[in-house]
Amino acid sequence: MRLTTKGRYAVTAMLDLALHAQKGPVSLGDISDRQSISVSYLEQLFAKLRKGGLVSSVRGPGGGYQLAHLAGEIYVADIIDAVDESVDATRCGGQGDCQQGVTCLTHELWSDLSDQIHHFLANISLQELLTRRQVQAVSIRQSEAQARRRLDIEAGASLAVAN
Repeated sequence: MRLTTKGRYAVTAMLDLALHAQKGPVSLGDISDRQSISVSYLEQLFAKLRKGGLVSSVRGPGGGYQLAHLAGEIYVADIIDAVDESVDATRCGGQGDCQQGVTCLTHELWSDLSDQIHHFLANISLQELLTRRQVQAVSIRQSEAQARRRLDIEAGASLAVAN
């Protein structure tokens, strides 16, 4: 089974959005800063997430993205599907042409595993992830680090102005 960076980053970005949703729309710059994902890559992902109906955008000052549904109504599999990612354990991409154009001996086994993984992810909501202690602890650490970086930037700007 291979889940690419696209699927992992999409889930991470959506979880970050859900964690910070109570403060209003969240900018891609803030998600980028906390999660170390480039803004340009996030723009690509969020275009697909918006098209998939999982997020909505808010324009203007203080704008950004917000969840289009409650966190309990968005499942990890929804996110992965929205960014055109698949969780596929077969070597043929599920096509059944694994062995010189025909199905191999273990195709159904790996196809069934892919289905089980998708089913597992279809039963984990963003809300469930939000309530996990480890997720909360990592979120606090990331927000504190982001605040320190902003203070360092402001202090550097103040020093430059003073000189």
